[in-house]
Amino acid sequence: MKKLSIIIPVFNEQKCIVARLNALQKLRESNCEVVLVDGGSTDRTVDLAIPLVDKLVHSSPGRAVQMNRGAELATGNIFLFLHIDTALPKAVNELISDLIVEKSSIWGWFNLQFDNPALSFKIISRSMNIRAALTWVCTGDQTLFVTRNLFESIQGFPEISLMEDVAISKLLRRNSKPKIVSSKVTTSARRWEQNGVIKTVLFMWWLRLLYFFGTSPIKLALRYYPNSAEQRDKAYPVSPQRGEFSLPQCAYPAIYQSAISRAGENSARTATRE
Repeated sequence: MKKLSIIIPVFNEQKCIVARLNALQKLRESNCEVVLVDGGSTDRTVDLAIPLVDKLVHSSPGRAVQMNRGAELATGNIFLFLHIDTALPKAVNELISDLIVEKSSIWGWFNLQFDNPALSFKIISRSMNIRAALTWVCTGDQTLFVTRNLFESIQGFPEISLMEDVAISKLLRRNSKPKIVSSKVTTSARRWEQNGVIKTVLFMWWLRLLYFFGTSPIKLALRYYPNSAEQRDKAYPVSPQRGEFSLPQCAYPAIYQSAISRAGENSARTATRE
């Protein structure tokens, strides 16, 4: 059986980190490694996670950046990118390994369900699953998996502030048709419950529409994290397409300095993909 690396980006998740990682401990006993990538947490996330993971990686904040750093240090043949508020189905290693033949380049995701059993959430999850299957574009909550060789051939996630799941799906679908696992991952409905189902649906589609028409991922990220500087720090502050910075240097010095060193490289990488 091929080795599976479960790569999890986190930022200030002390409230749920132990429960979420405890759920992965049996997988660690069955040829899986858990790679946690912290984006600069200021709470007890790191301390709580240390005994429950195989590798702890420190990274600049930003989901795409963190997942790329985790992949660089992962040792598995298959990468699975897991959001901390999403739970995997049982026997996930076997489910994915059954799709992989020797030296194949495979990618895909899981069908999704919410942890709220209300009819509205069943309709939303069903719609998300259908849309992903038709467009070959998944969301991060659907838990992307990809063989190492394919991931490295596209140079990983585009390091943009938001919509990294859409961006990498578009790169991967040029290579092959995705594999969709019918066994479902279960993701938190918290954001939908807090902001309202209809409002959240419309907001998510509005962001996708803006992205489709070329709005900078930086601007999208600032809309996605409008009220919290702590949450906004998750967003990578450089747009590879435009080389923009969303905030002045004095606001986020550590992020700014790391961004400068990568901006030119990312611009070149993006240009070669298109």
